[in-house]
Amino acid sequence: MREHSLMKLEYHRALETVRQYIATYPGRELADRLKPSDDLALIQARMAETEEARKLLSRGAQPPLPSLEGMEETMALLGTGYILSEQQLGFVAQFIRSCGQLKKFMESKSYEASTVASYSASMYELKELLRAIEASVDRGRIVDGASAELGKIRKRIRIAEDKLHRKLEAIMTKHSSHLQERLVSQRNGRFVLPIKKEYRKFIRGTVLDESSSGQTVFVEPEEAGVLQQELGLLRSEENREELRILAALTEEAESCRQELSINIETVGHYDLLIAKAKWALAIDGRPVQLNEEGIIELRGARHPFLGANAVPLTLTVGADYRSLLITGPNTGGKTLSLKTVGLLTLMAQTGLLVPAEEGSRLSVFRRVEADIGDDQNLDRSLSTFSAHLTNLIDILKTASRSSLVLLDELATGTDPGEGVGLSIAVLEELHRRGSVVLATTHFNEIKQFAKVTPGFRNARMAFDEETLRPLYRLDMGEAGDSYAFVIARKLGVENNIILRAREIAERLQSGRGKPDEEALFEGADLSVAEGEARVKKSKVKEADVERGNEEPTLRIGDVVWIASLNASGVVYKLADERGHLVVQVRGQKIRINRKRVKPYIDSAQLYPDQYDLDIVFESVERRKLRKKMSKRHIQGQRIETPPEA
Repeated sequence: MREHSLMKLEYHRALETVRQYIATYPGRELADRLKPSDDLALIQARMAETEEARKLLSRGAQPPLPSLEGMEETMALLGTGYILSEQQLGFVAQFIRSCGQLKKFMESKSYEASTVASYSASMYELKELLRAIEASVDRGRIVDGASAELGKIRKRIRIAEDKLHRKLEAIMTKHSSHLQERLVSQRNGRFVLPIKKEYRKFIRGTVLDESSSGQTVFVEPEEAGVLQQELGLLRSEENREELRILAALTEEAESCRQELSINIETVGHYDLLIAKAKWALAIDGRPVQLNEEGIIELRGARHPFLGANAVPLTLTVGADYRSLLITGPNTGGKTLSLKTVGLLTLMAQTGLLVPAEEGSRLSVFRRVEADIGDDQNLDRSLSTFSAHLTNLIDILKTASRSSLVLLDELATGTDPGEGVGLSIAVLEELHRRGSVVLATTHFNEIKQFAKVTPGFRNARMAFDEETLRPLYRLDMGEAGDSYAFVIARKLGVENNIILRAREIAERLQSGRGKPDEEALFEGADLSVAEGEARVKKSKVKEADVERGNEEPTLRIGDVVWIASLNASGVVYKLADERGHLVVQVRGQKIRINRKRVKPYIDSAQLYPDQYDLDIVFESVERRKLRKKMSKRHIQGQRIETPPEA
């Protein structure tokens, strides 16, 4: 899948939402590796286990998932020669105990969630390692019974400490008048007495420190020094024995490293599975039927980030027709429909449940491509059209029968005529390759193409013309309007402008071709009454033709239709004795027989009375030159009329 398409469809946002439900580091690592699969069997298995977990949670079950506190660092140290501390061994013991609780819980749910429960069978109980740690470490401290030798050493330490404290008590009693206060403190691990500085000479011993004021010195009495040295030797023995015990426990933990890793991996799998199930509950997600034939049938589907108030989407494509053209007004939900289909497809192929009603179907695609939104890039000098075109080129490089292609706002960003042509050509090519295509457009030419072309179908976003509110409901089988005139009228645009706009639009969008643009728009300053009168007059002329009058009266400036050229033209010269007219077509003047043209638009409909038709037939430069030459002679200048074709 291309990163560009995943970003446009907000796929990474969906994965990040799942991550928010994850509690363990292996769960996060698995979530980071999530991506759409094109393996149908694997996707079905993932979706089935997620559905089992969803049902388990929906019945109030709360799996006792281990927190894995301290385990990431501890596992990283195993096998490096590092000796685990009492705290780290405590983390291992707690993890083993919690794995046992999870295993026992899942075994109790084997009947109602057999697949989910079966994963706990791979977990190791590690009872011997747990017993060894619990026998030696308690609340972060090695217990006396960790070894017989340690027990002996600590007993001797307690005797030595008691003897030392009794000696210090005797000294304090003897020199009570020399003490700053009656207490025993420590400096550098040695027991000292606080002696007034002026009485320092009365107590034999070593000064280890003095107060900040200089009035007190801390003296280790000579009589206690020998006892302190003996205690220090015993503590060294204790440290060596504790280190030996920790090394033995570390070695035993290292021997179970593989089993611990499997348990951690299983916990991570459960963590991710529960996170997917929790999100499914949050969005009312369900499993869907899957196929590899490109068939998409969504019933009551919703975009996962719009919540329960979103209008459900019902849509079908991929069976009798593999291309669906969606039309309708702006902000009516066309783009959202594309995003919903694309994101739900990606979610399903990741094993996530999708917010859609029972009976919905999605297909597995190798590629899901999207050209949605404006990728204009000023830094790279990419216009809107260039950005769309660049993306289309990338899509066409790999498009095939196993591709889902989502195209938003076909034919935008360039000349409408050329854009429509290019869009239809792209749609034809994608259809030839067998891709499943969903596209949105405002252009009637593309709607008409979809209406008459096998393998294509129209759909429209419903719109309330009275309230000007989009209904966000997709109606299959019909093309929709952009409702520009309805919206314009409701917002207060004058009625004569609306009528003129409808007239121009109907002429431009006629299936018989476009009239000459200059001629068409020169009539824009007509009043509504004048316009209606001239339309009525034009209709009378058209009625004459329909009644069999093959040669209705033509006038200079009338627009005629030339079927052999599939184009319209403007009458430049009337028919001669042989019945030949001169007609301007696309800026060129051609001679054609009167019987080969049909009236199209009466000149009265297009131009005001006394209108200068030179504006239609001559360029601005030629008109300016003719005006200058009518006033005075200009040496070397002449106007040549090109021969008629």
